[in-house]
Amino acid sequence: MILSYGKIEEIAAAVTLDFDRFFFGAEAEQKQRFALPTPIDQLARDYLKLDVTFATLSSNGSIMGLTAYTDTAYEVEEKGQHYTLPLKRNQIVLDSSFMQPGKVRKLCGKRRFTLAHECAHQILFQMEEDETKTALRRKYAERKVHTPRTLKTHEDWNEWQANALGSAILMPQAEVDRAMWYINRNSPLTCYGDWFFDDDRASIETFCSVFGVSITAARIRLEKLGYVQKRSAFEYQNPLDVVM
Repeated sequence: MILSYGKIEEIAAAVTLDFDRFFFGAEAEQKQRFALPTPIDQLARDYLKLDVTFATLSSNGSIMGLTAYTDTAYEVEEKGQHYTLPLKRNQIVLDSSFMQPGKVRKLCGKRRFTLAHECAHQILFQMEEDETKTALRRKYAERKVHTPRTLKTHEDWNEWQANALGSAILMPQAEVDRAMWYINRNSPLTCYGDWFFDDDRASIETFCSVFGVSITAARIRLEKLGYVQKRSAFEYQNPLDVVM
């Protein structure tokens, strides 16, 4: 199943609208309110009925999360030792590094995005035709650390769609629109290369704080929704620089 970006946005909007009514109640219907960030842990557990646990998934930290479509097992290598991790249907396993002392806050945005990504896999899987579900060779989907990906295989498309849907669920367009009106009066932020400076830096950090995401995830989502204009890193001029 290959979906357009527009269709993915429609799915995310429908899911988050229904979940917001379920979780926030009357507050979600208020017109004059601030943005409601998606509490992804509650969406996974209480709305999608997924069991979220933590375990070591790789020896080098390359696997951040995975989710199972049926009862199966996952082979793990750690410090030269191999062992089998049992997986249950509708289970999400996040890497234990997210819960290590001193890293919980630092990795909060990465953990939330990984969980949203795995939730997206489950939502997309339920939309597949029955024959396709049966024909799927792999019984789980895993999220690796981010690497550039070309869309050639079915797995490539699955990962792209899970990233796009996970991002749209974590940062719904309607809530992004609300947040950006309050934060920057809907004016676009300027990104020089991969960096924000001055007032735009403060604005993107506020956005990240509201939605519980990393600057990278926020930049990609805001750029997709037209709230970021890209410029070369060489175009930035520090206002403190004085030309004599």
